[in-house]
Formats: sequence, structure tokens, C-alpha cells
Amino acid sequence: MDIVRELAALRIAVAALRSDGASVALVPTMGALHAGHIALVEAAKRPGTKVVASIFVNPRQFGANEDLSRYPRREMADLKMLTEAGCDLVWLPPVEAMYPQGFATNIGVTGVSDGFDGAARPGHFDGVATVVAKLFNQVAPDCAYFGEKDFQQLAVVRRMALDLDFAVEIVGVPTQRDDDGLALSSRNIYLDEDERTKAVALPRALGVAARGIARGDDPADAVAVAHAALIAAGFAVDYLALADAETLAAEPAADRPRRLLVAARIGTTRLIDNIAIDPPEQG
Repeated sequence: MDIVRELAALRIAVAALRSDGASVALVPTMGALHAGHIALVEAAKRPGTKVVASIFVNPRQFGANEDLSRYPRREMADLKMLTEAGCDLVWLPPVEAMYPQGFATNIGVTGVSDGFDGAARPGHFDGVATVVAKLFNQVAPDCAYFGEKDFQQLAVVRRMALDLDFAVEIVGVPTQRDDDGLALSSRNIYLDEDERTKAVALPRALGVAARGIARGDDPADAVAVAHAALIAAGFAVDYLALADAETLAAEPAADRPRRLLVAARIGTTRLIDNIAIDPPEQG
């Protein structure tokens, strides 16, 4: 597995990967890798495809009071995991390579970024869209893989790629979970033992609500019950809402794919999750 830290070297390395006619898949990450990230690499390893993973803790997607300085950084462990997963190339740019002095460009994606985490974390998705656009230009991948746990992020990237004519297939990979259902996240390491035990209430509440909505229960009632269950478990809920799976618009039609999305805090740790609700089968 090759490791590059300079843009010129990256372009030479990617050209070498393509020299035998292979396509290139990109797996963007911020490091602190876990089994969820490795699932993205595994999904990207299609026949005739070389896999490039990026590791970059993007300062532009952290707010003033968020955990940029606390965000876990463990480069050697990450590289070991990527090597074992069969990744072909790792792009490890320093901040100055991504945002050189005088950098003045910002990419904003309205609509899908407006609510949920976009409302709770102003500027967050501008930072995501800007860094992903740069990664697409730097690596020039044929396809890029993103986890569905960050479902709004996936929607933002899909909209940006479409609007800006990036010739990149955006692939969503299902959320990877621990045995008890909690979505894998780099931020789970912040949970103490008691918080980790309580955190399982998050996927359980989502699942109960989603099953109720799928069988025809009133969505507002199902969401209210799930919200109450999270409060009882010790969560502070940022949002819990049903949205259209493509546009993230509120009050989605029942004949379209929908997503139930949540962000909630247990202790000082903010967790997000979501679950799909497919339209009823036509009999």
C-alpha cells in the first residue's frame, strides 16, 4: 500500500493505478478508523478497481465550539487497518495542502443541507462539500463510497456531484453496527461505560418508530413515542424527524422512500443515526 502526502505525488500514484486500465474508487475518511470505514473499503474492492482512501481531519466542518482538537488521531493504527483491508493507496494531506494560504473558496449546497445537522451545525456541510469537491479533483475517482450513517452528508455529496457535473458514481454503504445495534462511529470512544450501555436506546427507539410508521401508524405519534423513549434513557435530543430520503424534505409522501433521522447527546457525546422506511408494496 502506497502512502502519499503531496499532491504531485498523489497524481503520479493515481496515474500508476490506472496504467493497467483499472478504475479508481475513493473512500474519504477523517481517520480514527473502525469496522464501518473498513466496510467502505471492502465495498469499493470491485473487480478491476483500485481503492484510494483519504485521511484528513477537515477543520472546515467543525464549528467554533466543536471537538476538532479532541477528534481522535491515530495514523499508524489507521494505516495498519487499511493495509490489512487491501487498500491500494492512502492520501494523507497536511492542512496546508488542502487549504493553502489565501484559500478563499466555499461550496454550499442548499436544500438538502438546510435542516437537521445543517441547522444544528451552521457551516458544517459547506465544509464537507468543499473538502469532498477538492478530493474529487485531486484523486479524480470513478466512484466514491460514503456510509449511510451520515445520511444527510451523503445527500449533500450526491447533490453537489450532480450539480457540479462530477463524473463520479456516489455509492452509499449501509450503516455498520455493533452487536447491540449502536451505529459504529469514531465518536463512540468518548462514551464511558454507563453512557455506552444507555446509548443502545438510540437504535432501539428508531427501530420501533420505523416499524410503526411502515405498518401505517401516524408518523407524528411514532416520532413522539421515540422521542420520549430517548429522553427517558438520558438523551438530550437535537432532532428526531421523518424526511424524504432523496430531498430530506419534511412531511414526505408515504409512497416515496423515507428516512427517520436522529441526533441526540448522551453525556457530552453527540450521536447520529437513521433508518430507512420503504414505501408499502403495491398489491
